[in-house]
Amino acid sequence: MEMQIAQHYGVIGLGRSGLATVQYLLRQGITPVVFDTRENPVLAEQLPAQVSLFKGQLELFESELMALDTLIVAPGLSVRSELFARLRSAGKAIMGDVELFARHCDAPVIGITGSNGKTTVTTLVGQMAKASGVKVEVGGNIGTPVLELLGHDAKLYVLELSSFQLETTDSLQLLAATVLNVSSDHMNRYRDLADYRDAKRRIYQHCQTCLVNADDLATTPEHADTQTIKQFSLNQRADYWVFKDHDEYWLMAGQVKLIACSELKMSGRHNWANALAAVALGDAAGLKRSAMIEVLRTFGGLTHRCEFITEFEGVRYINDSKATNIGATIAALQGFEHETGQTWLIAGGDGKGADFTELAPWLAKTAGVAIFGQDADQIANVYPQAHRVKDLAEAIDYLATQAQSGDRILLSPACASWDMYPGFAARGEHFRALVEGLCS
Repeated sequence: MEMQIAQHYGVIGLGRSGLATVQYLLRQGITPVVFDTRENPVLAEQLPAQVSLFKGQLELFESELMALDTLIVAPGLSVRSELFARLRSAGKAIMGDVELFARHCDAPVIGITGSNGKTTVTTLVGQMAKASGVKVEVGGNIGTPVLELLGHDAKLYVLELSSFQLETTDSLQLLAATVLNVSSDHMNRYRDLADYRDAKRRIYQHCQTCLVNADDLATTPEHADTQTIKQFSLNQRADYWVFKDHDEYWLMAGQVKLIACSELKMSGRHNWANALAAVALGDAAGLKRSAMIEVLRTFGGLTHRCEFITEFEGVRYINDSKATNIGATIAALQGFEHETGQTWLIAGGDGKGADFTELAPWLAKTAGVAIFGQDADQIANVYPQAHRVKDLAEAIDYLATQAQSGDRILLSPACASWDMYPGFAARGEHFRALVEGLCS
């Protein structure tokens, strides 16, 4: 689809995807107007001189916004405000960068969303494509903005898509798409869990193959009359499932044994589900089974996602800082449920409006819990036995005195990190540094 050069474009939000959008529009011969609610957006210095930047609350610039035809909005900004309602009523096109990508992509696309596991599955599918000899571009919510993926002669795109991105995406044609799971997250943005679920399920709008988690009904598309439906499951027979043969668990595709779970380099039962989903998506794209299986043998998982740091005095230290919601922490605890030794948990941070009631039974299965951060009291309300500490350092010091040889200390916060850190990666690196200091 050709860009309407005669139209006037605005880019709202000057984060990494916003800057990539500006650069993409400039390459098309379009000079957009940029808006950012912050007084000092970090990337402002990278804007070319000919691009105008308006800084401050968007309502202050309603007349400037009304003078534009198309508004490309950063995923971090909700488009449900009264201002955006007025802009829509005035006939303005409102979209995200993924929608712009959808109108100009030139190869098949696989889309992956879910409350947890989407970065792991996106990375796996990307590596499987490379191992199959396919020229692939991987991006989206995983880090590289989608518009930076265009123009590299890709034969396949693999996109991690957040619910925020999907809100402003309407025409993305997908070869295959999955909602891996749905658990409470971003409740400070959505009306309720159903509202959040519906945002996730938008990924199925125009896809050929819908990959559904048979263990989570919330991942099922509302309407799929003309689409192929495939299922994966840890708990029941499905298109992709887990089979126990004597004392060995196997990942299965129909009746075909793919790989023994003991051969996976990734740890945790939740990664069995991630592996199944990745193979299913790879099958939909025609990737080589042998290449995909080899990737599963060698892929050790992501940094900050159930990442083994070290063992000290017989205690294993595990960094799961990327667990920024309740479902992710439950998945981590489930993953260690059948392993020897007890789990001591570190949790807390910015709960994003979550109700921690669902987490309480899993906290009760641990040997002990240390909590800190902005919403530590919310966790304590559902699990009074939790030990309150002031920060991560105190949590590690306390649990190191409690854990016995053979146990593990797991940082899996069930919360975002923004109350104390720039992001989950900074929190995870601090955990690593503190643990290494403890061991030295």
